[in-house]
Amino acid sequence: MNFDSVNINKEHKHLGQLKILFIKYRSVIRFMVVFLSVYLALSLTYKLYLDYSKNTEPYPDYITNLVANQSRYIFDALDYRADVINHPDEPSLKLILNGKFVARVVEGCNSVSVIILFISFVIAFSDKFRSTLFFIIAGSTLLYSVNLIRIVVLSIGLYYYPWRRDILHTVIFPLIIYGMVFLLWMLWINHFASNSKK
Repeated sequence: MNFDSVNINKEHKHLGQLKILFIKYRSVIRFMVVFLSVYLALSLTYKLYLDYSKNTEPYPDYITNLVANQSRYIFDALDYRADVINHPDEPSLKLILNGKFVARVVEGCNSVSVIILFISFVIAFSDKFRSTLFFIIAGSTLLYSVNLIRIVVLSIGLYYYPWRRDILHTVIFPLIIYGMVFLLWMLWINHFASNSKK
């Protein structure tokens, strides 16, 4: 009996099984590769942007500063006197509502990381270029807007109920933004699935 030929046959059998598994799950593998590639590329680009922003104005970076100041405009429209000032000890902005310091607006509050997650998923389930691009722009705009409203409502909640800080900041308000991402993903999957059937 030739053991080499037995081993070669086993290897061929294993390769055949791997090929069958690959063919069976190729759409899942494609999704994972595309999702991770886009996510890593966008995250790296965002990290480079943050590194560059450390030594530039506005403080702490352009997008976080923009979000804080747009929140201030919403407060003004709601008849709250809001001020946004640079935090002296850390790269963040202090949000002061009617003279009371209620929250810090840090880089994580600007919704970019959430939008990167959203975009990566949509591209991994990409459809025609035009519909994918439209959904990315519309969804990112919606997430950015919901995030502004989240900051405003969270700050008002902290203004009136500071003892509820933990549940407001760590449970309820992350649930709002991530819940919105999940709903957008479900909408995109249904759109993608219906187009696949056509």
